Amino acid sequence: MSDRVLAFIPAFNEAANIGAVVTRTRPYVAEVIVVDDGSSDKTGVIASDAGAMVLRHEQNRGKGAAIVTSLDHFAKSGAEMAVFLDADGQHAPDEIPKFLDAACQSGAPMVIGNRMGETSEMPLLRLLTNRLTSWLTGRMAHQRIPDSQCGFRLLRRDVLPSLRLTSVRFETETEMLIQAGRAGHKIASVPVRTIYVPARSSRIRPLPDTLRFLKLIWKYRR
Repeated sequence: MSDRVLAFIPAFNEAANIGAVVTRTRPYVAEVIVVDDGSSDKTGVIASDAGAMVLRHEQNRGKGAAIVTSLDHFAKSGAEMAVFLDADGQHAPDEIPKFLDAACQSGAPMVIGNRMGETSEMPLLRLLTNRLTSWLTGRMAHQRIPDSQCGFRLLRRDVLPSLRLTSVRFETETEMLIQAGRAGHKIASVPVRTIYVPARSSRIRPLPDTLRFLKLIWKYRR
């Protein structure tokens, strides 16, 4: 099955982690594609040396833009499925087979990781925010989505025509779910481990990114 699967890893200044993530991902897919979103370090070079194809943005455009670049490449490929995971090591590549099994058994064209079964180490504010955003996203997508903020996910090729993404940052992952759900696609979930990366500054900016999320929800509510 892995010969029909691509892995996409959006990355921005992840030179410290990207090599290991690519190496650990390669056994489970036909090819690993790293979208280097305008990194100023050696993210792209290290990813290439580890065996990934690298697609580069000359300037940092945001995670959503890297996802759109990934989807364009997926659409032009002959692959049947694409797995998305983060570059910082918070997603375990050895769990990719869970997504493949769930996609085959459920027939769902989209499978999302669910970290909500293991929340003992998750900060309370983050847990409450995730619960709220997942509930709101599920309402917009017309189905229950337990962990809408998890970037570890699988897409089948047949969901691509339903995705017309307009956002360019972290809210893009939410927009994918809303558009897929409203097009009638089933969104399945699989439990994944909650992995906390050693101390580093988060790329998420609480106020601006929350406002973007709420703006997105308002757009689809209307």
